[in-house]
Amino acid sequence: MRPEPAAIDRAVALLQAGELVAFPTETVYGLGADAANPAAVGRIFAAKGRPADHPLIVHLAGAGCLDRWARDIPGRAWELAEAFWPGPLTLILKRTPAVPTAVTGGQDSVGLRVPAHPLALDLLRAYAEAGGGVAGMCGVAAPSANRFGRISPTEATHVREELGDSVPLVLDGGRCPVGIESTILDLTRDAALPPRLLRPGRVTPEQIAAVIGVLPETVTRSSAEAPPRVAGSLAAHYAPSTPLRLVAPTRLGEVIDILRATARRCAVLHYGSLPASVGTPHASRRLPADPRGYARALYAALRELDQTAAELIVVEELPATPAWAAVADRLQRAAAGAGMQAAPSGFPRWAAVAATDPATTR
Repeated sequence: MRPEPAAIDRAVALLQAGELVAFPTETVYGLGADAANPAAVGRIFAAKGRPADHPLIVHLAGAGCLDRWARDIPGRAWELAEAFWPGPLTLILKRTPAVPTAVTGGQDSVGLRVPAHPLALDLLRAYAEAGGGVAGMCGVAAPSANRFGRISPTEATHVREELGDSVPLVLDGGRCPVGIESTILDLTRDAALPPRLLRPGRVTPEQIAAVIGVLPETVTRSSAEAPPRVAGSLAAHYAPSTPLRLVAPTRLGEVIDILRATARRCAVLHYGSLPASVGTPHASRRLPADPRGYARALYAALRELDQTAAELIVVEELPATPAWAAVADRLQRAAAGAGMQAAPSGFPRWAAVAATDPATTR
């Protein structure tokens, strides 16, 4: 799905005027503004309700714009850009003095990527050809086009439902083909140290290592050296309004039966077959049993289940394998952010704490 050229022209004009434009990327829909215009960037934060110290990812038309935004660019960055751009990989690099602190959350680093969606590239290239905004920087800041902490949008209708009239234009490019946010890799460390994986995504650590010859170091909460703050790294994020719990496949039927027996409305998100003996839940969605298919459908499914008036969304826990790491990360953060006050009465304690202690469900 590609809009008429007039829609791209209007989007470019809005960006140059400091206004907001939502557009699809291959990962999720982004809420875009001229990244070199602090007032325009401020409109992103206002529309999303996003804290001002949370950095934004800047989207570029190509790697040729990289040195306008980053300094001391390591050779690894150029190798990764050659291999994965356009694509779902964000590189964290040291920023140039021209980069507004509004974009970086006050940090000395900036997140940059070139999206692979054809409509996003059409927009970014047209924007660059029209002068590229303030100081000709040619960058569009674009976090996910939703309220802060909520489920990311993967369809244009999701953007309109979340943000309404606060966005003058939403470019409709259909459903996003990847469906979860980009991999984020920190390249600001000394070259003798491995880069740090700050957020998992479609581009895997193994794919990165195949290009640069070094396996990224996965950042944990106990990491001694504090990494840069980046988008989507909070423990609670990507969350529905309805409480959400992760439950091991072996206990899924038991949980559904307990909830039905206590007259609780339960929505179920699963990839395996539900046991034949289990009664019908209030609502359910079955997603593909492969990581890529699951990721593409995940956020739309969570939105649907969040609108069913269920009291709890029960999600079948994913396999603990590298292939599932990125989508598992999103679900763990969604569980941490979704109505965590208390599970419904009658819901067993071992399942109520499943989001933070999955071992209790096994």
